[in-house]
Amino acid sequence: MAISSSSWELPLVAVCQVTSTPDKQENFKTCAELVREAARLGACLAFLPEAFDFIARDPAETLHLSEPLGGNLLGEYTQLARECGLWLSLGGFHERGQDWEQTQKIYNCHVLLNDKGSVVATYRKTHLCDVEIPGQGPMHESDSTIPGPSLESPVSTPAGKIGLAICYDMRFPELSLALAQAGAEILTYPSAFGSVTGPAHWEVLLRARAIETQCYVVAAAQCGRHHEKRASYGHSMVVDPWGTVVARCPEGPGLCLARIDLRYLRQLRQHLPVFQHRRPDLYGSLGRLPS
Repeated sequence: MAISSSSWELPLVAVCQVTSTPDKQENFKTCAELVREAARLGACLAFLPEAFDFIARDPAETLHLSEPLGGNLLGEYTQLARECGLWLSLGGFHERGQDWEQTQKIYNCHVLLNDKGSVVATYRKTHLCDVEIPGQGPMHESDSTIPGPSLESPVSTPAGKIGLAICYDMRFPELSLALAQAGAEILTYPSAFGSVTGPAHWEVLLRARAIETQCYVVAAAQCGRHHEKRASYGHSMVVDPWGTVVARCPEGPGLCLARIDLRYLRQLRQHLPVFQHRRPDLYGSLGRLPS
């Protein structure tokens, strides 16, 4: 489809790929370097993957390393956003919530910071990854984590209206449809995908979510070996509303850049008006955000 807006006018986003370890300060150093590079390259928003803060060896270490949103680590990211003058999607922070004392469990929290360093939105992962995939090792996220209670309404940013999700959420199209119907133009799936499910499902799920919602999909991913017990697939990418992969990170830590063209998105939705063609009378109002 022809685009008349010249690309330099379009907002630029950066997708960061990292290999988190249990060393929080080292992880922050790596993420901060990528965010500063994103700012130098002119991005208005940088996306970090799930578990950007750390990936621990076991649930006990996860709980030990976790912090509240008001803790030191988020304070450092607040300063970083302010210093660089760009928005940050912190794709999955191990958060000690207000119920920490009672539960001794945490939330997997996607935090959105604006360019002043203020927390604009938080979404706590609603679908926890409790799976046993042969060849990949078991995942029991609920051993340390509580599922979030609700979805977060899409948030206006310099790149467009962003719908927040995390990793395993991408397997539930109801969530992406709810966000799209509530006005999302960009869906985010910060992730730490496994080495068996990655090659089989990662790209096809992201492209499916983009096509069915006619949204951009931004997926910042963990990559490589985090420690002796865990490795991640990588392949961070941006998919446009037509389902085309428009940016992809090479192997290893680094970043990729993409322009977000909302005019193209609106044209596409006009030409292929699937949301006007839905039949809730036949299958119910699948995926509506509570008002």
